[in-house]
Amino acid sequence: MTLPPAEYYASLPTHIAGTGAILHDPQGRILLVQPSYRTDTWEIPGGAMDVGEYPWETARREVKEELGRGLSPGRLLVVDWVPPQPDGRPALVNFLFDGGRLTQAEAEELHLQPEELIAWRLAGPAEWGHLLAPHMARRIAACADALSTGSTF
Repeated sequence: MTLPPAEYYASLPTHIAGTGAILHDPQGRILLVQPSYRTDTWEIPGGAMDVGEYPWETARREVKEELGRGLSPGRLLVVDWVPPQPDGRPALVNFLFDGGRLTQAEAEELHLQPEELIAWRLAGPAEWGHLLAPHMARRIAACADALSTGSTF
């Protein structure tokens, strides 16, 4: 028996989707931001996709909201999948785009959204392991590889 489309779609697994922008300096350091709601780890600029929004649009919107910086995201660097979590979080697909080069001077002109972010820093590979949650360190390393090789992971 074939299910009507609405019932079939309702039976499929659910997931959430988000995006991030990888802004990097000429030395290969990546811009990290410290959220105000979670000070034990750092993140990258980005966030959850709104209903009907394309990943590229989300990256552009989130960077504008969080950093006060207009951005036209570049190529897709990484698509990352996080399975459902024991705390009840559904699966997550995360799209990470090249946010372009950012000098120290440009970073110092960022306007952090105070409701969400309390700090920023440019961090290199040696710092990612102790600043980022393990899944984020893995994600950032894949983005760095994609930037240096011209690939998408």
